[in-house]
Amino acid sequence: MSRGGARNRSGPPADPQSGRSDARGYTLQALPAEGYSGPVPDFPLPDASKREMTVWADAWTTPQACAWSLPSERWRVQTVAMWVRLKVRCEDPEAGAALYGQLHRFADQIGMTTAGLAEMGWRVAVDEIAAKAAEPRSEPAAPRVRRLRAADAQ
Repeated sequence: MSRGGARNRSGPPADPQSGRSDARGYTLQALPAEGYSGPVPDFPLPDASKREMTVWADAWTTPQACAWSLPSERWRVQTVAMWVRLKVRCEDPEAGAALYGQLHRFADQIGMTTAGLAEMGWRVAVDEIAAKAAEPRSEPAAPRVRRLRAADAQ
C-alpha cells in the first residue's frame, strides 16, 4: 500500500476560479461543444467489427475527440480504441460486472465521464452565442406611458 502524497481524486476537486488554482496555473482546457469534425484516425486494434467501427466513428464526433487529436494526446488513441472495443462487448446482455467496471475506468481515462473531464483538465465549452440565438425572439416592449409627473413649482 502506498503511503503519503497526493492521490488521484483525493480531496475536493480543484476549482479553476480559486486563488490557489491561479497561483498553481490551473486552468481547464475548453473543448468545443459542437464536437470534433476533423479526420478520424484508423482503428488501431486488429480485427475490428462493424459495430466497433460505428462506435469508433461516433466517439470521434465528441468534444473530447478535439483533445485526442492534439499531437500531445496522440498516445491516448489506443486507449480510446480499447474503450470502444470494451463498450461493444458490454452491449452483450451476458457481459459481467467486471467488464462494466473496466468500461468505466477506460471512460475516465479518455475523459468520457464528468470525473474524467476534470481529471484531464478539460471542460466542454458552452456556446452562449448559439444558445442566445436559439431563444425565441419576443416582440419589442411597448414604450412605457408615464403616469405620474412632477408638479410644476410656479
